[in-house]
Amino acid sequence: MPIIVAKTAGFCFGVSRGVSMVYDLVDSGKKVCTLGPIIHNPHIINDLENRGVSIIDSPEQAPDGCTVVIRSHGVAQSVADQLSRMNINCIDATCPFVAKIHNIVRRESRRGRTVIIFGDGNHPEVRGIKGHVEGKSFIISGAKDLLSDGERLRKLGNMPVSVVAQTTFSLNEWKKSIEIIKKVCTNAEIFDTICNATSVRQQEAQEISRNVQLMIVVGGRQSSNTKKLFQLCSENCPTLLVESADELPLSDIKADKIGITAGASTPAELIKEVIVVMSDIINNNENNETVENNESTVKKSFDEMTFEEALEESLKSLIPSERVKGTVIRITPTEVQVDVGRKQAGFIPLDELSNDPSAKAEDIVKEGDVLNLLIMRTNDVEGTIMLSKKRVDAAKNWEEIVEAAEDGRILEGKVIEVVKGGVIILYGNSRIFVPASQATLNRNDSLEDLVGNTYKFKILEATNKGRKRAIGSIRTVAREERREAQNKFWETAAVGNKYTGVVKSLTPYGAFVDIGGIDGMIHISELSWGRIKHPSEVVNVGDTVDVYIKELDPEKKRISLGYRKTEDNPWEILRNQYPVGTVTKAKIVGMTQFGAFANIIPGIDGLIHISQIADRRIEKPQDVLKIGDEVTLKITDIDFDKKRVSLSIRALLEAPEFADQLAQDEEAAEEAVAEEAAAVEEAAEAVEETVTEE
Repeated sequence: MPIIVAKTAGFCFGVSRGVSMVYDLVDSGKKVCTLGPIIHNPHIINDLENRGVSIIDSPEQAPDGCTVVIRSHGVAQSVADQLSRMNINCIDATCPFVAKIHNIVRRESRRGRTVIIFGDGNHPEVRGIKGHVEGKSFIISGAKDLLSDGERLRKLGNMPVSVVAQTTFSLNEWKKSIEIIKKVCTNAEIFDTICNATSVRQQEAQEISRNVQLMIVVGGRQSSNTKKLFQLCSENCPTLLVESADELPLSDIKADKIGITAGASTPAELIKEVIVVMSDIINNNENNETVENNESTVKKSFDEMTFEEALEESLKSLIPSERVKGTVIRITPTEVQVDVGRKQAGFIPLDELSNDPSAKAEDIVKEGDVLNLLIMRTNDVEGTIMLSKKRVDAAKNWEEIVEAAEDGRILEGKVIEVVKGGVIILYGNSRIFVPASQATLNRNDSLEDLVGNTYKFKILEATNKGRKRAIGSIRTVAREERREAQNKFWETAAVGNKYTGVVKSLTPYGAFVDIGGIDGMIHISELSWGRIKHPSEVVNVGDTVDVYIKELDPEKKRISLGYRKTEDNPWEILRNQYPVGTVTKAKIVGMTQFGAFANIIPGIDGLIHISQIADRRIEKPQDVLKIGDEVTLKITDIDFDKKRVSLSIRALLEAPEFADQLAQDEEAAEEAVAEEAAAVEEAAEAVEETVTEE
C-alpha cells in the first residue's frame, strides 16, 4: 500500500513564526495572552493553555501585566490603535504576507479606489484586512457570490477598483473570479496576494488526490486552508479530514494508494503520527510495503521506524545532500538567515540548527559566522534554500561515538527529551537513544526529571547500517560511580561523622538521604524536637540537609542518621535561659479542671495550677483566664527528668514589689474617680447658677 506524502505538508512560515514567538515569550517567563487563537490547531492551543497562555477577544480583556500577541492573521488598524492607547505591551506576529496586504489596501483606498477583498468574511484575516481600508470596500466569497448581485456587479464595472485575496484563498476560485473582474471592470488593478506556499500546497494536493484511492488531510477543522485542501481533494477522490491520528478509522481504510497532506496550522508531530499509524496498517496487511514521496519510493520495514524516521524517509528525495558554506546575516526567533552565494535566500530552521530543542539560535551562532551546511531542500517558487547545520555537526562526532562503543570510554551529554521507551541524550549534535532500563538507577525514577540535566554515559551499541544509530546507558556509569562512592564511604564511616546530603524520598516513618553514593535514614523522631505527623512537615524531597551518623550496621549496610541539634533542644534552651524563678510572659494554650497550660517557649508548655492563678479562691480557671490570653507569670519548678514545668501567677501578685505596684494602681484609680466626681459636681453647680440667673 504505497503512501504519498505531500512535500508542502505542515507549518507555513507565518504560522510557524507566530507560534514560535508565543513559545519564546512563555519560555522567558512572560505572562502571555493571544488576541484570538494563535493557530487553528486544538493540540497546540491546549498545550499553550497548559503553559498558562490565555486567549482574549478584545484588548479590554487583557489581564494586567500581560503581553498580548497579535496572531499571524493580523488585526484591524482600529484594534492596533486601541492597544497603543491602552499602553498594552504588544508583540505583532502578523504574517509578513498579510501585513503586505494591509499596506496595499491602505494605499489603494487612500488613492480613492474601491477595494475588493476575496475571502471568507468571517475569517479573522479578512476582517483584519478590511480594517485597514480607509474608504469603500466589498468582501466577496468567490465567483458565484460575485455574479449573484447584478446591481453590485454593474456598479463595480464603473468604479476604479483594487482587488486582493485572502492569503489562503482557493487558487481555482481566484482564477474564476479574476476572469469575471477583468471582463466587467474597466479600471481594475489586481494584486495576487495568495501566499505562494498556499497555492503550491493546493496544487500539490490536487495532483496527489488525482493519483490515489484515498486522501488524508491532517489539520484543525477551524483552519481555512485545511478546509480548502479538503474541498479540493474531495473533488478527486474519497478524502478524510482528521485533526490527529486518533481519528483515523483504521478498520475502514482499504486502498491501494493513499495520499497525505496537511494544512499550514498542522505541526510536524501530528503528520508524523499519521504516517506511523498508516505504516502500522501496512505492517498488518502486507508486513513490508513501499512508502512513496511523489517522485521517489523508499522500501523499509516500518516496524523499525520511529515517527522521525518515517517522516525523514518520506522526504529523502528532497535532500540534495550538497554541502555549502554560508555566512550568517540575520538571526530570528525561528530561523537563521544565511548567504550561500546564490540568488536564493538561505535559511536554517531552528530545529535544523541544533538537536537541542531548548537551544536558542543566538547562543549557537553570531552574525558573520561562516558555517558548513547541508542543503535540505530548494524551493524555486519561493526562492529559498533550507539548510541544516546539525546534520553536518552530527557527522563530525559520529566517529568518536563509534570509538567510544569499541573502547568503553565515558562520554557526557544533556538529556533533551523523553520518547517512547526511554530518553534522548544529545552528544554534540548526535541524538543517542537511552532505553528507560538504562536511564536511571531505579526503575521507578521519573524519566521527566532527567530532561535538561547533563549526565555521563557509555555507548552500548553504534551501528552504521542504514541510518546511523547509537544506544547509550546512563545507568552503567551511575552504578560504577555509586559503587566507588559506597566503597569509599564504608572505609571512613564512623558514628558522629557529619555529612551534607540530599533528601531522596519520604516515608511515614522517616526520610532517606543520599550522603554521597549511599543512603541513610533519618527517623521521624529525629527530624524535630516537637511532635510531627509526617516528615514532610520538616523536609521535602530535594532538600539539602546537614546530618550526622547516629548508628551504623556495616553487615546489613544500614545507616541511621541524626538531624536534630542539641542546641535546638527546647529543654536545653529552658535550662540555660529560663531557670527557676524567672518571670516571663506566656500564652494560655489549654484548660483543665485543675489548672491552665501556658506555652513558655516553642515546644514547652507549663502548668499553672488552679491555686496559682489568682490571689483568691476560684471555682475554675475559666473564671480568670481564657485561651489566647498573654499573662505574666513565674517559673516555680522544673523537673527535667519528667519534663514538667510548674508556673504561678499568684506568686507575682503576692510579691512585695508587685503588691506596692498594685497599691499604687489602686490609689491612682481612687484619685481618678474623685477627680471625675468633682468635675461632675462643678458642672452641676454651673448649670444651677445659670438657671437661677435666668
